[in-house]
Amino acid sequence: MRPALLVLGLLLSGCSTSGLHEQTASVSEPPKQVELSPAAKREHQRILAAYNGTYEDPRLEGLVHETVEKLVAASERPDQRYRITILNSPAVNAFALPSGQLYVTRGLIALAGDTSELASVLSHEMAHVIASHAAIREDKARQVALVTRVVNDLLSDSEQGALALAKSKITLASFSRAQEFEADGIGVGIAARAGYDPYGAVRFLTSMGRSAEFKSASQVNIDPRAPDFLSSHPATPERVKNAQNNARQFGAPGAGGDRDRTAYAAAIDGMVFGDDPSEGMVKGRRFLHPKLGFTFVAPDGYLLDNTAQAVLGVKEGGGEALRLDVVRVPAEQTLPDYLNSGWIESIDAKSVEELTINGFPAATATANGDQWAFRLFAVRFGSDVYRFIFAAKKMSPELDKTFRESVGSFRRMSLAESSAAKPQRLRLVTVGGDDTVEGLAARMAATDRPVERFRVLNGLGASDRVRPGDRVKIVTD
Repeated sequence: MRPALLVLGLLLSGCSTSGLHEQTASVSEPPKQVELSPAAKREHQRILAAYNGTYEDPRLEGLVHETVEKLVAASERPDQRYRITILNSPAVNAFALPSGQLYVTRGLIALAGDTSELASVLSHEMAHVIASHAAIREDKARQVALVTRVVNDLLSDSEQGALALAKSKITLASFSRAQEFEADGIGVGIAARAGYDPYGAVRFLTSMGRSAEFKSASQVNIDPRAPDFLSSHPATPERVKNAQNNARQFGAPGAGGDRDRTAYAAAIDGMVFGDDPSEGMVKGRRFLHPKLGFTFVAPDGYLLDNTAQAVLGVKEGGGEALRLDVVRVPAEQTLPDYLNSGWIESIDAKSVEELTINGFPAATATANGDQWAFRLFAVRFGSDVYRFIFAAKKMSPELDKTFRESVGSFRRMSLAESSAAKPQRLRLVTVGGDDTVEGLAARMAATDRPVERFRVLNGLGASDRVRPGDRVKIVTD
């Protein structure tokens, strides 16, 4: 990868080294069990790898299973078989494959306010299968794979080729506006006939829009291909209005349909929120990976994001970024030789030096692109090599020292530290007579912008208040 392209990669990828296991809750009991093709099985494993495997919680699986059963029975294709997988990811996402495999992340489940909102998402994805949209999108994905090979083989300007390819992926991987609107209409109808409040889609789309606004102020992974429901299901005012029009066909707001809030609250109470320690977790500027046993601290002002392939960081205000990932390097290959092996071009050979970081063999070097300067580190930790890539629009001795100090914080975690690293969890509490949004938000575990996060989690607008007796979500350690 050329250094000029690396900045694109800084906001693309990420570090997962978990042992993945599959568990799906499948709807019952059509006459035939669906047999997944080898291609579908491979795609399933790829999805698990990208989203940290499955999230196992019997109560939650039971709720999702029951919801899908009701939706299938009320759909235009009650004979269609589905398999539903809850993904262990804080991202807000849901999608379907042509085979009838449905996926929903725990991040989306945490954002939804009741079962009817979750039903609106699941029925929307089922609609894509029923209307064959998912199959059309899969065909387009195959075209992208072909374009990828052609670009790699023929284009002499790899930077421009990569940018063009990125744009083609965005276009080809997305449903069309017409397909989204069609799936909205079909999905609302399925949910309403299944007995759910048809306005669940309106509420969830509104919450999704608020979530996007909240993330935009501190989002590290700004790449449009990030695994987020919004990238393919934009919560535009037009789409919210369309959902309202669809819902009105089944009655006025509050006129009928079950929201099933009590069962939903019981199912999500105690679920993991945010990063799962088994996949690494962000605590302010510190990143910890208890399973792999290491930690490091990013420079001041950095916002960290733990993605499936790397830890990414961006300095508030821009101008600086970091990426940490892990690779296998033969034991007989020295780290200076690895830095010069071609995985990144424009290395300054004179800058390569060996060093030791908290007892671990390491090497560092610099590289320069047209607009960015890079400080690279390779640290051998066990059988793996960890790569730190720092990028700056303008490098200086002081900034270079800051990058070295950050890498110098890379160390092995103690057993006590690993044992103490627990995930944050979603808890449901009952609003008391004197409770306010601000007071409840203050009870949340350490987080940035707690009041705004509380409002997003609970589907509250900027001026909405909590009511005594309501059950609301807070985040706890």
